[in-house]
Formats: sequence, structure tokens, C-alpha cells
Amino acid sequence: MQARVGLYSVGLKTYWSQFPDLEKRIKDYNAFIEKKMSACKAEVYNFGLVDDVEKAKECGEYFNAKNVDIIFVHCATYATSAAIVPVHRICKAKTVLLNLQPCRHVNYEKTTTGEWLAHCNACVVPEICNAFNRCEIDYEVLSGLLGLEETPAVSLTEEKTDGDPEAIRVWKEVGEWIVAAGAMRTLQNTRFGFLGNTYSGMLDLYSDFTMLTAQSGIHIEVLEMCDLKSAYDKVTDEDVAEHRKKMDDLFFISGDSPADPLAKKPTEEEMDWSARISAAEHKLVDKFSLGGLAYYYHGMDNSEYEQLQKGFIVGFSLLTANHVPCAGEGDLKTAVAMKICDSLGVGGSFCEIVTTDYDDGTILLGHDGPFHVKIADGKPILRQMGLYHGKRGAGISVEAKVRQGDVTNLGLTQTADGKLKLIISEGVATSGKIMQIGNTQTPVKFSVDPDTYMEKWFKEAPTHHFAMSVGKNAALFEKVAKLLNIPYVVL
Repeated sequence: MQARVGLYSVGLKTYWSQFPDLEKRIKDYNAFIEKKMSACKAEVYNFGLVDDVEKAKECGEYFNAKNVDIIFVHCATYATSAAIVPVHRICKAKTVLLNLQPCRHVNYEKTTTGEWLAHCNACVVPEICNAFNRCEIDYEVLSGLLGLEETPAVSLTEEKTDGDPEAIRVWKEVGEWIVAAGAMRTLQNTRFGFLGNTYSGMLDLYSDFTMLTAQSGIHIEVLEMCDLKSAYDKVTDEDVAEHRKKMDDLFFISGDSPADPLAKKPTEEEMDWSARISAAEHKLVDKFSLGGLAYYYHGMDNSEYEQLQKGFIVGFSLLTANHVPCAGEGDLKTAVAMKICDSLGVGGSFCEIVTTDYDDGTILLGHDGPFHVKIADGKPILRQMGLYHGKRGAGISVEAKVRQGDVTNLGLTQTADGKLKLIISEGVATSGKIMQIGNTQTPVKFSVDPDTYMEKWFKEAPTHHFAMSVGKNAALFEKVAKLLNIPYVVL
């Protein structure tokens, strides 16, 4: 979903009669900022210029009516903080102060007082920060150049700064805030299914549904296996053919594994069975309007529901690739982390630590179960597993690795006081080897040696699962954490 962005510029009403060109000049800067933000695929609600207390109250009510996710305050010139605070007392959205100077420096020989006031944006920022701090209003500050594409005719100095690094950097940050706000809006409007139960004994995975709703804004729909069975009973032969084609298009069908006797070439019967279960899973998601899912079911030997769960993995991989991330073993927290990644367009594949290659200096990260096909290194492989280790049953599994390059892991854990916490770490997926056992695996090299990395990761008391994304995304994930008001740590 697109972020709903609130924007306004600040100024001092007394100035407009004293310096006739200043008000229009600030409004032109404001319009430029709105145009730049709209290019970030956001819904921008621009109140315009706030220059007294009454305007501030109107602005706060306007942002509330538009249900904005984030507010950008353009610190255009000096203003009194009393004419700014009411906006944020009324609308509680996360606030970013934009300290953006239009020029690299003023024209010292020709600058007038009116010209200076168009470039004294930093003057008001400490006053706002002090007032916000004492009023317990949360805020961030971005400083840099405005980045105009041409110099206004009224200006006495050069204001074309769109190619300057101070402008490029700050607009990259603004873009990240907007994308992160969109991810937050998506998360808070997502219905997560919880199918079955959590793997018995995995204490780190257990979560209080109310706590998750309170801190992340998600809705949790508790599902029964009979819900899936009902969907399964409605699957047609045409549905099976459609999902079988998806499987043939997206996956490579393996032969027998040369290493593991448990990993075989899938039979036609098993492929059709997985396609039928996939169709049922998609019908379940559609029926309950789900945007994410955590699942696990072991069942009794050869029971009807146990037979159904044998075919889970392929369909849940297809759903994960289609913006409905699915986390195994009933790990709802990691499903949320996967959804954050997916909402940002950077993947989000279900992972845990698999093993370490000390010679290569890498840690193998992956899991049995669903995989985010869209971030794969080549076509993922389907293997017929003789058993699902540690679980009941057998069926088709996905063997794959995340493509080479920068990756960022996002873990969502729970602290002793019942608070969520994000754990973020960047690394590089390498071309190293993986095992041919029907599991997803990616060799990842971190900035420190494997032992040091693992000790740091473990000391943060993570959930043993996490989401792997592609790219260097720590800055994005930090912003999502701040918007959600969830503590975080970057390793």
C-alpha cells in the first residue's frame, strides 16, 4: 500500500508584510517538495504554509482527516514553535523535520535580510526540537540541500543543487521514510492467518496474539484444518492444472539427489497432489482475505489432515512469491518480519542458521519449507522427500538459494517484558555450495568471522527463525521500526 504523507512548511506571519516576496518563495519551495514526494509513489497531503497557531490547529485536524502515516515539516524559515506544536498535539503521526537549505551558501556581497530569511531554515530547528522534546513529541531530523532543479528568478544566489551529494543523500532518506511508511500501512492492514498450531516445545516461537496486534497493528485470523479441508473439497481439475503449470514454470523438477537417499525425483502423482493442495491454500487465502500466514500441523499418522499437510510447501512458496508470506512451524513473528520485507519489495525468505563453513568463512542460512521464489538464484528445485525431518509425513520440498549479492536479515523477537524487538544484520550471499537435501540454503558472509557474528546474534535473544531479504536494507528496516515504535538493534 502507498504511504499517506502529510507535508507543511513553517514561517512567521509577521514576515509577509515586511518582505513581500518571501511568502510566495516559501510556497514555491513547498510545491517543489510535494512534487518530489509524489514521485515516491505516495499519497501526499500538503497543507501548505503554517504561520500561526490557528493554522497549526487546522493543519493537525487536516492530517487526522487524511489519516496520514508520516508528517514532514519543511523548516522553510524562522517560525515560533508555538505555531508548530499544535499540529503534532492533534495528529500523532511520526514526524520528520526537513532542514533543507536552498543554496550551498548565500551571496555574501548582495544578500538582503529578506534573502537571508529564505535561507535561514536551520534557525528554527533547535527551537522545534526543544519544544517537541518537552511536549514528548517523537521526531527525526534530516539536514541537507533542497535540491532545486533550477534557480528561482527572485534568488540572489545559485540554488540549483539537484546534483549535489547533500541533496541526493537527503532525498534518498526521504524516499526511504516514505517507503517504510508504506510498509507500515501495509502491515497494519494485513490479516495474518494462523493455521494449526506452533511446533510443540519451541518456546521462542510462542506469542500472545493480543501483544502482536497491539504492537504491530496486524489482525490475526485463527484457522482450523477443517477450513483448509473445506477449500480442498472445492478444488477442481482446472484448478489443479493451473497450479501444476505454475509449478512447472517456476521450479526445476529434480532427479534423485546424489547425496541423500531421502531426496528423490518427485512422482507425477505427488506433483499433482501438491498442485491440488496449492489450489486449496490459495482458496483459503482468498476466503479469509489473508496477506500472511503462519502454519504447522503434525496430525496423527495417516489421518486426513496429516495427508493434507504433506503437500503444504509448494503452495505456500507460491503464495510467498505473491505477497502472502508463509512461515512454517507456526512462527507468526517471522511471518510478520517476512511481510515487512515483502512490503518493501526486497523479498523475505524463511530462514534459520543451518551450518558453518569455516574454510569459506560463511554461515549457511535456510530452512525446510516455503521459499521466496522471486529472490532465488536460478530456478528453485523441487525434491520428493522421504520424510520431513522432525515432523510427520513426507512430500515435495523446495531446494533453493538466494541470489548472490547483498542481503539483510530481519529477525522479530520478543523480550522478557513482552515487547517486540527487531534484529537487523547485513551480509553478502556468496556463490558457495549448498547441500542437495531438499532444503533452502544460502551461504552468507558477514563483516566479522562466523563465530563473532553468531555470538552477537545469539546475545540478542532472537527467535531462531528470521527473514532474509536482498539488498542493503538496514536503514529501511530501522525506519520501519521507528514508525512502529518497536525497539531494534543493528549488528
